This record gives sequence, structure tokens and C-alpha cells, in this order.
Amino acid sequence: MNSTNITKTLQSNHHLENNPNISEKQLVALLKAHNKVALNLLYDNYAAALYGVIMRITRSQHHSENILQDTFVKIWKNIEGYDSNKGRFFTWMLNIARNSAIDFVRSKAFRADSRTDSISEQVYTPDILSTETNIQTIGLRKIVERLDPTLKQIIDLVYFQGYTQREIADQFDIPLGTVKSRVRIAIRELRKLM
Repeated sequence: MNSTNITKTLQSNHHLENNPNISEKQLVALLKAHNKVALNLLYDNYAAALYGVIMRITRSQHHSENILQDTFVKIWKNIEGYDSNKGRFFTWMLNIARNSAIDFVRSKAFRADSRTDSISEQVYTPDILSTETNIQTIGLRKIVERLDPTLKQIIDLVYFQGYTQREIADQFDIPLGTVKSRVRIAIRELRKLM
């Protein structure tokens, strides 16, 4: 790289740092060019939203912070795999964050760690979720709150935390058929409430 290119790169990085309001398309192009300032902008603009999704799944600040960091590493390493024709950039990143969190929650390490948590950390508490905003679940949370506590817990585990029905049956030591029935009943009750 000659001195003219170095100067242009430094000037463009200085411009980026002082003007963080770039379009999503520009940000993706910069990331694909492996511009490290763009990575900082990416973090500044999207960390809070991705952290909220991860936290909703793991319910652990420590684990969520680690997963968030891993998510940004995956985005950085796999940016070439993003195709704007297949969907929005934010949706692509959101899927990476969500899948990383679900994979972690399903891991043996998380299960072993969660067995040592106190009972208060395992109990459903709506005030924990009320500080997080997710446009897709606004309103749905209020409707779920009106369900019977058993049904509310099933919906929370399946739809908000990403557990499979088999995992719920194993974790709570109840028959898989009972879990499936509760999910069906909960969905039927939700339809009535909507």
C-alpha cells in the first residue's frame, strides 16, 4: 500500500468515526472490505439490540456478554456470506445472535451451570423482560401474561427462550405428551385472547 492509499484510508476512517450515520449498505461494504472502524460502528449501532435478544434466551448477563462478543466475531468472519437479496442485514445478524444463544443454552456446559443456579433465577419474572424491547413481541407479552402460570411458563420456554418440547420434558421431568398438550392448549388460549 503506497502513502497515498494510506492517507486516503486514514481520512476515510476519520470521516467514519466522526460520521457514524452511514447506511446499512455502506456499512456492509466497509465490513466486507475488513474496515475495523466499520466494526466499531457495527458494535455501537447493534450491540444493544443483539444483547437484548441473547439475554432473553440465556437470562444470564455473564453468558450473554460472552455470546455477544462471539456473535460479532462470527459476523466479522462470515460477512462474505451475507447476501442482501436474501434479507436485511439486521435480520441476518439477529439470526446469528439467536442461534448462538440457543446453541449455548442447549449445551451441556449451560445445563450444568444452570443446575447450580438458585431457584429465584429459574422462576419466571416478567419484570426482567420488561426492560428489554423487541418490536415483534410488544403486545404479545401482555397477552401471554394473562395465561394460566403453567401455560405462561410453557410459552416462555418454547417461544421466547428457544427450548424444544423434548428439552422442557427432560428439564422438568414431565412426559413429552404433557408438554405437547400444554403447548397446544396455550396456543388455543392465546388465539382466544387475541
